[in-house]
Amino acid sequence: MKIYLDNCSLQRPLDDKTQIRIALEAEAILSVLALCESGVVELIASETLLFETRRNPNVSRLEHALEVLSQAKTFVHVNEEIENRAKEFTAIGIKPLDALHLASAEHAQADYFCTCDDKFLKKAKSRTDLKTKVVSPIQLIEEVAP
Repeated sequence: MKIYLDNCSLQRPLDDKTQIRIALEAEAILSVLALCESGVVELIASETLLFETRRNPNVSRLEHALEVLSQAKTFVHVNEEIENRAKEFTAIGIKPLDALHLASAEHAQADYFCTCDDKFLKKAKSRTDLKTKVVSPIQLIEEVAP
């Protein structure tokens, strides 16, 4: 099973956990990462993820994301096919960077694309032609936990 975590999902374990939702999502992501380490699921990284990660001025967040992404078994380079698919997503109001993430996940044949961004999640789920299931961290752990 292949999983693509967008940047907000990658960073969720480092967020302030005073809100119950954030604490639950952080635990869900940590559980997914443990499943990646044990080989139960396969993590996908991408050129888009690295680009977004490297823009983060917070050194601890940058290092965390790079460490997680180093465990990825698949790395997706942006190509014309991904760019064209991303344009389809931006046409329905998905932000360009999020569109590249989703198109990269599809290109890598990810079973799941995980995001904490509610607006993006809603827009992505409105598409009936997605090749990757878009989920929240809670939905993801419910789907992949043995």
